[in-house]
Amino acid sequence: MSTQPLEDLFTLLRFASVSTDSAHDGATRAAGEWLRNKLEGMGFRAALHETPGHPVVVAKNEHKPGRQTVLLYGHYDVQPAEPLEEWRTPAFEPVVIDGRIFCRGATDNKGQLMAHVCGLERTLLEQGELPVNLTILFEGEEEIGSPNLKPFLEAHKEELACDVVAISDTGMVAPGVGTFTYGLRGIACCEVVVRGPAIDLHSGIFGGAVANPATMVSKLVAGLHDLNGKVLVDGFYDAVRPLAEWERQAWKKLGDSEAETLSLTGSPGLFGEAGYSDLERRWARPTAEVNGIGGGYQGEGSKTVIGRSAFAKLSFRLVPDQEPGDILAKVQAHLQKQQLPGVKVEVQIGHVGQAYLMDPMSARGQAAQRALEKTFGAPPALIREGGSIPIVQAFKEVLGVDTLLLGLALPDCQAHAPNENFPVANFEAGMVLNRHLLEALA
Repeated sequence: MSTQPLEDLFTLLRFASVSTDSAHDGATRAAGEWLRNKLEGMGFRAALHETPGHPVVVAKNEHKPGRQTVLLYGHYDVQPAEPLEEWRTPAFEPVVIDGRIFCRGATDNKGQLMAHVCGLERTLLEQGELPVNLTILFEGEEEIGSPNLKPFLEAHKEELACDVVAISDTGMVAPGVGTFTYGLRGIACCEVVVRGPAIDLHSGIFGGAVANPATMVSKLVAGLHDLNGKVLVDGFYDAVRPLAEWERQAWKKLGDSEAETLSLTGSPGLFGEAGYSDLERRWARPTAEVNGIGGGYQGEGSKTVIGRSAFAKLSFRLVPDQEPGDILAKVQAHLQKQQLPGVKVEVQIGHVGQAYLMDPMSARGQAAQRALEKTFGAPPALIREGGSIPIVQAFKEVLGVDTLLLGLALPDCQAHAPNENFPVANFEAGMVLNRHLLEALA
């Protein structure tokens, strides 16, 4: 492989495009501008579109009648790099160690995005044109829920009309195993705040007479599940679509996922909803998770106070047919009916995204499978994933098309964590996959 594709990826990785932190707004915009300029240099008509947040990059080749139109999506924003002290190398200075590129965004999503860009560049240099009408859409807000992308799709619906969307922002089940993700869980987030006294109180003077918000928020959190991990919110499972038998059988053939999960997580044991395998729990069952909890004194040593408030940040991963708004309404009712004495309970609604499911045996699903088989030399694994890409459902709703999710990330890529990494081999495979995919879709 020429060194130029890696150099281009490294250039993009050096932009600290953390979309959630306004201190990085300049770097985030610069990343979008660099992508626009890169695509222009490859011969695409490219533009940077302003939004109320970070800009959207749109680029097109010459669209010709009678050809399939493919929309290639990716995102150039990244998660915060903290805690910085846990990185082996500087978080925004890419380096190759043992065949892997270490940097924030290496896997999610700059490495996967640039594999397609560099694959397009190679095809254009060798063949002069692409076999399809291609629209490229790169956004800078995926890591904060893509709040401005659906309105952008609606405002530019005719310009972005296509036959199918292709995304590489998911994972592979194992090294060298092509993986087609045909389903994603949705998400619904909220924060519960428990308010008690107007000020922090001396726990000796007032303890036993005033409710402690930290204790009360713990009770609310404990009430989300039974002892076996089943969610106790009334009606939580009412709309859950059961797994098809072919899916359960196919996933059983993917190996010992329980051992892999224990190895990847370092957990002493697995825990989850009874009656389901590890993969079924992670890919196709809904969950309730506590993403953060706090209240009272957090410093070194003791400070004997009753804090004035406490909080818990909650997220619910949803499966097909569960509606985020309906689930959040049920969660809010569940939390507020606990009738905790001596405190006020507030529920603040956060971002949402619907679950996504397509037929992997559709014509375009089979085209994606052929491209993966040509790239990796064997039939691909067919999976769902536990994560969420809310914009996938928006593509379905606004543009009326399915999305092909062709992941290049490995299970141990450490996305969203320190020491995020991406194998050079996967970057190279992604360039090859791009060509095979466009040929198969054409």
